[in-house]
Amino acid sequence: MHIVIIGVGGVGGYYGGRIAQSGQKVSMLCRGKHLEAIEQKGLQIKSLHGDFVVKPHLVTDKVTVIEKADLILICTKSWQVTEAARLLQPLLKENTVVIPLQNGADNAPQLLTVLDKKYVMGGLCKIYSRIEAPGIITHFGHDPELLFGELDGKKSERATKIKAILDNALFRTTIPEDIQVAIWTKFMFIATVSGLGGLTRASLGKMYKNSGTRTILEQTATEIYKIAKAKQINLPADAVAQCMHFISKQPYNSTASTQRDIMEGRPSELENFNGYLIREGEKLGIPTPTNRFIYECLLPMEEHARNNMHV
Repeated sequence: MHIVIIGVGGVGGYYGGRIAQSGQKVSMLCRGKHLEAIEQKGLQIKSLHGDFVVKPHLVTDKVTVIEKADLILICTKSWQVTEAARLLQPLLKENTVVIPLQNGADNAPQLLTVLDKKYVMGGLCKIYSRIEAPGIITHFGHDPELLFGELDGKKSERATKIKAILDNALFRTTIPEDIQVAIWTKFMFIATVSGLGGLTRASLGKMYKNSGTRTILEQTATEIYKIAKAKQINLPADAVAQCMHFISKQPYNSTASTQRDIMEGRPSELENFNGYLIREGEKLGIPTPTNRFIYECLLPMEEHARNNMHV
């Protein structure tokens, strides 16, 4: 199977590296010093489950030189999904499958504005990882897991086939009963901790330990729950309690990738997290005062980061 990784950051680098290590034909689309380092030295993975170096089939910054794909994993940031969908169209053949692995709840809908629905599955991943240096990916938390499934919830032969292939890589793969529930469960966690983490500059453990910020975390998650239910996402009645429990079990000093982007002055997924929740709340008539406060406080920093992207 020819698998193409679009975006070789913490997510694309780790999962793409593991898939290549398992013997699959993997092409990677990335750029700059990261590309140069991988071309020269291979992709180096530092992992809790063992370090390794792998040479992918192809690493390039030109989509035109990549062969057509059987599976495409989009591992960019959420705000780059639509652009990635346009970029990858030359890679499509009749039975290509495209799976977005970003944080966020609207990645598949973004793809569907560009791609025919026959190509698209829902997906997400669970991992703490980042680019340590050009060509080097560090996995520093969570037992890596990749989840995917058909958007309509039906079981499919193609999903089963993809799982069988990815099961040979050293990470867990799951086809959930309801991919939308899985996506929104992950989204509730990541959107709850990311914005407030960027605002407070505090780790997950510190935010949970402090009674005031813990209350804000719970209020944020509750607003997300109300929006999900209004969108007919079948979250369980105790989803907020489950989210808070999950936060409490994370490594004390851990931070979310969007939080780190905000703290380091990079463009973030603020619009795809708190901004998305505000917009959906307005459409559905659901107040989102906690998410709005976090969003408005972070927006000046986000605008500054985006205005300086190409400086």
